[in-house]
Amino acid sequence: MQTKQTVNEGLKRAYSITIPAADLAAKIDAEIKKIAPQVRMPGFRPGKVPANLVKKMHGEALHAQVVNDTIRESVDQLMKNEALRPAMQPEISLGEDYEQGKDAEIAVSLEVLPAIEAPSIEGLKLEKLVVPVTDAQIDEALAGIASQNKSYKDAAKTKKAAEGDQLIIDFVGKLDGVEFDGGKAEDAALVLGSGTFIPGFEDQLVGVKTGQEKTITVTFPEAYQAEHLAGKEATFDITVKAVKVETETKIDEDFAKSLGLDSLDKLKEIMKAQLEQQTAGLTRTQMKRALLDQLAAGHSFEVPGTMVEAEFSQIWAQLQQEAARDEDPAAALKQIEDEKDEYKAIAERRVRLGLLLSEIGQANGVEVTGQEMSMLIQQAASQYRPEDRQRFVEYIQSEPMAAAQLRAPLYEDKVVDFLFDKADVTEREVTVEELQAAIEADETAEAAPAAKKAPAKKKAPAKKAEAKTEAAAEEKPAAKKAPAKKAPAKKAPAKKTEEAEAKPAAKKAPAKKAAAKK
Repeated sequence: MQTKQTVNEGLKRAYSITIPAADLAAKIDAEIKKIAPQVRMPGFRPGKVPANLVKKMHGEALHAQVVNDTIRESVDQLMKNEALRPAMQPEISLGEDYEQGKDAEIAVSLEVLPAIEAPSIEGLKLEKLVVPVTDAQIDEALAGIASQNKSYKDAAKTKKAAEGDQLIIDFVGKLDGVEFDGGKAEDAALVLGSGTFIPGFEDQLVGVKTGQEKTITVTFPEAYQAEHLAGKEATFDITVKAVKVETETKIDEDFAKSLGLDSLDKLKEIMKAQLEQQTAGLTRTQMKRALLDQLAAGHSFEVPGTMVEAEFSQIWAQLQQEAARDEDPAAALKQIEDEKDEYKAIAERRVRLGLLLSEIGQANGVEVTGQEMSMLIQQAASQYRPEDRQRFVEYIQSEPMAAAQLRAPLYEDKVVDFLFDKADVTEREVTVEELQAAIEADETAEAAPAAKKAPAKKKAPAKKAEAKTEAAAEEKPAAKKAPAKKAPAKKAPAKKTEEAEAKPAAKKAPAKKAAAKK
């Protein structure tokens, strides 16, 4: 194998690899000898088929296999010999004029990661904006729970049912006078106006009284989940066993016990924890952005254009999807087009910060454990159809680049947590509005292209998400030929969140097979 460097400009590298035809021929002959004992051919005893006949039968396939294997081995050897750290998957091509019996000329081009001096982590100062939970907030949250757990009491038998009242009913559904499966129930609770049952059902029960019997006619929706009922007209024989009116739900010990808790104090304790958790994510976002701003302000170096383009492509695709869902898609698309340079600047900032965090992590022994990686793979696999999950796992295990991209978000979070522990952190109590305003201010700062004054902030169709790293992987990804196999297609695209847009999306729960609504 002969190697020649053809490009060395900034972070760009290109090489020409020559593999002598004699080397390829020797490898093909070796493969023929290896498989010859297993070849079966009429007129020859097992294992006695001449090598020239084996080559005639399998030569083309063996040649293609040997060339592919040799290219992969040669590129891996190149990366090792030149100590290259590829930023993205290298581009590898075999000369168009190559044919069997000739030397193989391979062109390899890539961008390498920049050499970065480990950033100093001394002297980091962060302000943690904390939103205290007040008793009034807890009471408001409890009132919300109470409104979802309404209580009802029997009304006078002369009371005519009105919207908001609860009925206790028995009913039997029929198609052409014949009962159908799933159309019968006893002591069913129905709140008029709740929209629980199919359209027209509840409306016809307004005004009924306790003890009344009534037959109503309804038409099932065309898109009804039970195909044998979709679009069909049906009757329901109904017996009203009780009309109930809503009563005030008292938030007391009994209410807490009705929710399965020991006491009202325990319920309040749980509500306080939930409210604190709701703002904890915002607090972390604010602290993380402040941390990243400090890192970005102190470092400026060339970043691989391929990484920036890949990051920008992800940002742009998400913005276009969100703009398409806007009330005025045309205006939303025009706005993001006007801000395109800003988003490119964001992509470059994210890549640079990703490289910085990766360098800090490696210098300080931050790592993602094997157990954590296994959990990540299983979480990501759960987003696929059951029959595709094992194929996805095998894909991640065989493709270092794909594994690095999956690992990156968790690794970033671990590095950020490490820096939080090292920083001098002071706390300041603020309101939710003040915390959100601080985050919005950081979004504006992130959007401002370097060395330029930030433009007046406009209402964007999508918020500029916090920096994420594409390269925050704790080990160098092995350079390999672009994967021949693709990861299995997901069931549905997962929408990214603002706080952690690279994290595995929560699997959407499969639609349950609903019982026929009456």
